[in-house]
Amino acid sequence: MSAVLPLRFRPALAGWRPLLNLSLLLSLSASPLFMSSSQAEESARRSYQVPAGSLSAALTRFAGLAGVNLSVDPALVSGRNSAGLAGEYAVEEGFARLLQGSGLQLQPVGDQAYILTPAPEGSSLQLAPTSIMGATSLAQGEPYAGGQVARRGSQGLLGARDFMETPFSMTTYTSEAVKNQQARTLGELIASDPSVRATNPAGGRFEQFTIRGFSLFNSDVAYNGLYGILPTYSIDMEMADRVDIIKGPTQLINGVSPRGSVGGGINVVPKRATDKPITSFTGSYASNNQLGGAVDVARRFGEDNKFGVRFNGVKQSGDTEWDHQSVDRDMAVLGLDFRGERLRLSTDIGRTERDTDAPQERVLVGANAQVPHASEVRRNYAQGWSKARTKDTFGTVNAQYDVNDSVMLYGGAGARKSNHDFLRHNVSISNDAGDFSVQPRDFTRDENVRTATAGVRNWFHTGPVSHEINLAASYFYMDFTNGGARYASSPSNLYDPVQTPTPSDPTRQDNRVYTENRSTGVALSDTLGFLDDRLLLTLGTRWQRIKVDDWTNNVKGATAYDEEKMSPSGGVLFKATDKLSLYANYMEGLSQGKIAPSTSINEDEIFPPFISRQVEVGAKYDAGALAVTAAVFRIKQPAYATDTTTRVFGPNGKRENTGVELSVFGEPLKGLRLLGGVMYIDSELTDTTDGAFDGNRAPATPKYNVNLGAEWDVPTVQGLTLTSRVIHSSSQYLDQSNTKEIDSWERLDVGARYAFKVDQKNITLRANIENVADKRYWSSAGASDDSEGGLTLATPRTYLLSATVDF
Repeated sequence: MSAVLPLRFRPALAGWRPLLNLSLLLSLSASPLFMSSSQAEESARRSYQVPAGSLSAALTRFAGLAGVNLSVDPALVSGRNSAGLAGEYAVEEGFARLLQGSGLQLQPVGDQAYILTPAPEGSSLQLAPTSIMGATSLAQGEPYAGGQVARRGSQGLLGARDFMETPFSMTTYTSEAVKNQQARTLGELIASDPSVRATNPAGGRFEQFTIRGFSLFNSDVAYNGLYGILPTYSIDMEMADRVDIIKGPTQLINGVSPRGSVGGGINVVPKRATDKPITSFTGSYASNNQLGGAVDVARRFGEDNKFGVRFNGVKQSGDTEWDHQSVDRDMAVLGLDFRGERLRLSTDIGRTERDTDAPQERVLVGANAQVPHASEVRRNYAQGWSKARTKDTFGTVNAQYDVNDSVMLYGGAGARKSNHDFLRHNVSISNDAGDFSVQPRDFTRDENVRTATAGVRNWFHTGPVSHEINLAASYFYMDFTNGGARYASSPSNLYDPVQTPTPSDPTRQDNRVYTENRSTGVALSDTLGFLDDRLLLTLGTRWQRIKVDDWTNNVKGATAYDEEKMSPSGGVLFKATDKLSLYANYMEGLSQGKIAPSTSINEDEIFPPFISRQVEVGAKYDAGALAVTAAVFRIKQPAYATDTTTRVFGPNGKRENTGVELSVFGEPLKGLRLLGGVMYIDSELTDTTDGAFDGNRAPATPKYNVNLGAEWDVPTVQGLTLTSRVIHSSSQYLDQSNTKEIDSWERLDVGARYAFKVDQKNITLRANIENVADKRYWSSAGASDDSEGGLTLATPRTYLLSATVDF
C-alpha cells in the first residue's frame, strides 16, 4: 500500500500532538471540516503546533486543525516556505504568523472561510482558487497550474511527496488529463510522456510499454502501491484518479515487480468519493463504430462525511479502424472508504472483461527479409477468427492508523483472479514480398495473485536534523497455468492478407505449464532533513527474495531458482532557492529473470534474476505557472536476445542507456497550457558473445522521443478550448547487429472541447482526432530487453467523440 501524506510532518518535541493531515484517498483531518459559530467562539484561541516547511503544507495543516475553509491559487504559495508556529492563537492570528514574510495576506470571504491575496493589492487579484477544506484538495493530489499534472505523487515506501521534494524524476497525471485526452486505456494516456512509449499495437492482445528504453508490462503496474492487482493485458483508465510515472528502477519504493521492469514504474491511484456529490455520465464514440457509456457516482455519508462510496462503470463495444476487428469492454469498480480521526480504511473491488476479435500482432522479421513497408499495410493482417478474451476480478483493502502524533502504521492486501483465452497466430515475415505462415495457436492462461504490504512510518528530530523513518515488509505470490493447442498452417501475406479457415482439428497439444512466483522483501529508509529541510538526504535498502518454481505436465522444471539480494538506494535533494531544486540518486534493484518467448526453441525457459543499476542527476524549476524538470541518467543491465540462426533465447552481453530528459508542464499564460518534453538516449551494447555487437546501439531504442501538447482557451468563446499534440520518435534498430532499421516517425493529434451549462447541469463536449494525417508507420521495434520483439504498426486516423453530463 502506498501511504499518502500531503505534507512533510516532522514534530520537533516529544510532547507535540498535531494530527496528521492525510490524503482524502484514505483520510480526514482531525478537526471537523465545518464548525458551528458557537464552536468557533469557544475555540477562538487554542493551541497549535505547525512545523516549519513549505507554505502550502503549513497552511493546509493549520486550516485542517482550525476547521476552516481556505481557497488558494496554487501559484501564490508555490515555492514559498513558512517558519511554522507553536502556541495559542486565534485563527486569523495564526494565519498571519504562518504568512509572515510571504507577501501574502488572509482575506475573510464568509463564515469560517478565507482566501489568500497578495498583501499590497488585497482583493484585486483575479483568483482561480483551489478550494481547501482542511486538506481536501492537497490530499487528492493538488493539481499544478493547468490541471494536467498533480504536484504530489505516491511513492510507495516513501509516502507521497511534492515533485519539488522528490530526488528522482516523476510525473503524476490527473483524472482531468485522462478525461480531456479521452484516454480509454493506460496505453493511450502515456502518449503524453516522452520517456514512455507503447510497444504493442493499440488493437492488439495486450499493452506493453518502455520507460527510458526498458520494457514495462501491465503486470508491473501497481494499484495504490500493490503489484499484480490490475488486469494483465489492458488497464481501463476510467478507474484512475491519478497515474504516477516514476523513471528509473523502483525496487526501493515498491519492491521487485512481477516481470522485473527496470526503466521505471507506473502506479494507478483509485478514485475516492469527494465531499461534493458526483453524478456523471459520459457517452462516447470512437471510429469506426465504437459506442460506449460510462457512469461515475460518488457520495459521502455519516458524521463529518466519514463514509464514502464511489462507483465507476463502463460499457463500450463495436468495430475499430481495422477491418474485421471489434472490441467489447466492460468495467465496474467500487471504492469504499472510511476516514476517522486516527483510522483510515478503504477497499476497492473491480471486474473487467475485454473481448477483441482479430487483434493485431507484432510483425516479426525473418533473417532473409528486409523491413516491410508500413505505408503499404492497408488491411488487418490478423485472421478474422483470431480472438482475445480476458476476464479479471480484483480487490484490495488498505488501512492507516496513527498510533500517536509521530508514528503511523499502514498496510494493504489484494488479490486477483484472471482467465484468459486466445486464438492467435504469429506474423513472421519470411521474405521481402511480405509472405508469412499462419500457424494458429489456441492459448489459455489462468492467473491467481495474492499480495500484501505492511509498514510503519515515524517522524522525529535529533537536534537540528529531522527524520522520516520507514520500515516495510512486502509479500507477492502469483501462480499461472498455460495450456493450448497448435493447428495446421496456411500461407498469407502482410500486404495482401488471405483469410484462412477457422482452425478446428489440433495437430498438437501444448504442454501444460504451471508456474509459481514468490517474492518477499523488507525495506528500510530514512529521509534526513538538514538546514530546515532545505537539504534532504534519503538512504534506504531493500532485502528481496525471489523464488520461482515451474512444472511441465506435472514434472518439475530444472530452471527453477531461489535467490535473494540486498539492494541499496539513495537520493539527495537541495532546495537551492524557493523555485529551484537540485537532486541526485543511485538506485539498484533485483529483477525477476526473463522467460524465453514462444518464438524461440527454448520457449518458457526461465532465466535467473539480474541486477540493474541507475545513476541520475537533475534539476527542477517551479515558476509557479510553469515547471521545467531536467535529468541526466545512466542505467545498466544484462542484455537478452534470440539468436537469429539457432533461435535460442538467452543473455548476450550488457546494455547501458545514458540519456537526458527534459519535461515541461503548466499554464505559462492564462488560458494556455503546455505538457510535454524530450528524451535523448545513447544506448550501447557491451560484452556481447565474441564481441560481435560491442559498441552497437541496443535494438528498439530511439535516440530521440519528443512530445509537446498545448491547450488554448479561446478568449472570444467562453468554454471553448482547442488542443493539439505532436509526437516524434527517431529511427530504431531491430537487431543487435544494427542491420535492420525502422524510420523515424511523427504523429499529430488535434482536438477541441466545449463546456457549458444547461439547467444547472455542467456539460462538456470533447472531440479529438489522433494521427490526423493518417500516416502508416512502424511506431516501435519492440523493446531491446523484451523476450518478444517485433514491429508495432501505428494506429490509423482515429476519431474520438464524447459528451459528459454532470448532474
